[in-house]
Amino acid sequence: MRPLQHLTIVDLSRVLACPFASMILAELGARVIKIEQPGSGDETRGFEPFAQGEHGRESAYFMAFNRSKESVTVDLRSAVGRQIVRDLAAQADVLVENFPVGSLARHGLDAPALRELNPRLVYLSCTGFGQTGPYAPRKGYDTVFQAMGGLMGLTGERGGAPVKPGLPVADLSSGLWAAIAILAALQGRSAQGRGCHIDLSMLDAQVSMLTLGAARWFALGEVPERMGTEHPGRVPSASFVARDGRWLHITASDQHWRTLCEVLDLADWGGEAELQSNAGRLRRRAEVMQRLAAAVARRDRAALCEAFDRAGVPAGPVYTVDEVLADAHVRARGMVAQFEHPAIGTFPALPVPLKFDGWDDPRVGRPPLLGEHTESVLRERLGFDDEHMAEARRRGAI
Repeated sequence: MRPLQHLTIVDLSRVLACPFASMILAELGARVIKIEQPGSGDETRGFEPFAQGEHGRESAYFMAFNRSKESVTVDLRSAVGRQIVRDLAAQADVLVENFPVGSLARHGLDAPALRELNPRLVYLSCTGFGQTGPYAPRKGYDTVFQAMGGLMGLTGERGGAPVKPGLPVADLSSGLWAAIAILAALQGRSAQGRGCHIDLSMLDAQVSMLTLGAARWFALGEVPERMGTEHPGRVPSASFVARDGRWLHITASDQHWRTLCEVLDLADWGGEAELQSNAGRLRRRAEVMQRLAAAVARRDRAALCEAFDRAGVPAGPVYTVDEVLADAHVRARGMVAQFEHPAIGTFPALPVPLKFDGWDDPRVGRPPLLGEHTESVLRERLGFDDEHMAEARRRGAI
């Protein structure tokens, strides 16, 4: 048994952040009923890249965030469709939505309305800027929140322009915050017997992650500069290019410094008294970086990484995506799994990275076809018979 198998989640969200959260909870055992627009569904069903199979093609983008869910098509513009959502929410533990502020209130599907039907409901609203504040009506995407939340301003080469990370960090981290919030609210409900409304702002989520950048401002009045792969307060902590043109990253504390220098044949220089402390190396950052870079450039990456591993120096290769997914340790930990899909056949997937002793581990399932579970869910949970089904279809509600 998986730890969340007793939970039912109604998921009205689209695109990335909240679908990522609900997928995590689904693979931990929750039943997630994803509500999609008839005919089109979640807009990411049309996003690149596409995986082509013998019986059709599917968006790999959609599949990356919607595994293990059930798809029910409901038109929220229809009175019948809205009633279906109300009835599903009345039986659910959690409802997740990421509509613009006020949109669902106009349909009678906002938190006050649904929590009146189901006081135990945990209702999560995820928006760009939150339900309150001067920016609440604004729209935005992942990169806007990266920019306004400070992450983009911290990222880039020394003296260079701001750079966005290679992944949608604002979306992904907001999804993790959403999952944390839902689990916290459910634990609180277990103690108090009542649900709640969670207001999650994606900008708030990014501001909360400034952590060390904010700490430098709070403590020193310092706006951190962009430093590429270097750490503002630790030397050495940076990426270096080896003789074969491949990159590796080294992060060494005081206890690793002498060993690092010995591996790089820099023992005499590295033995200087001032360099034994991080404070001394910070004062001589330019010199330290120059000497280390020159020494690394004389050796191939693989040989260096093996030498550092033997010596106990924290270092590792800077992998490309294909190298990560082929890595022996990543494979041994089961971090590349797969599912069977009726259109494209066997397809790889990245599982939820948790291992339990006492519960069954998260399980990789396949993403649903659009509307695949509409009939089964409505029959099972709402008692629809053939007549109700036909009438709902006639009205375009499902």
